[in-house]
Amino acid sequence: MSEITPDLVRHLGVLARIQLSDEEVERLTGQLDAIVDNIAKVSEVATAEVPATSHPIAMQNIFRPDVAGEQLTPAQVLQNAPDAADGRFRVTAILGEEQ
Repeated sequence: MSEITPDLVRHLGVLARIQLSDEEVERLTGQLDAIVDNIAKVSEVATAEVPATSHPIAMQNIFRPDVAGEQLTPAQVLQNAPDAADGRFRVTAILGEEQ
C-alpha cells in the first residue's frame, strides 16, 4: 500500500512553502511513492555483514612528496614591485589607517 498520498504531498508543500498545483501534486505523489518503494527495496537487501561504502571501487588519494624547490631571493621577489621599503612590499594605507 502506498505511503505517499496526495494529502501528504500537499502538507509537504506547505511545510516547504511551495505552492503546488493539482497536476504537480499528482505527479509528485507518484514520484515520491516510487522513491520510498526503492528505498524500502534497498533496505531489504542491506545486511550487517556488508560494510557501508561511499564508492563501489576502493579509492585512495595519491599525493606527491612535499619537496622544497628553488627559492627566490628577497631581491628577486621585490624586483618588479611598484614600491618597496626595508625588504618588504610597500602598499597604500587602507581603512583610514595612518602609517
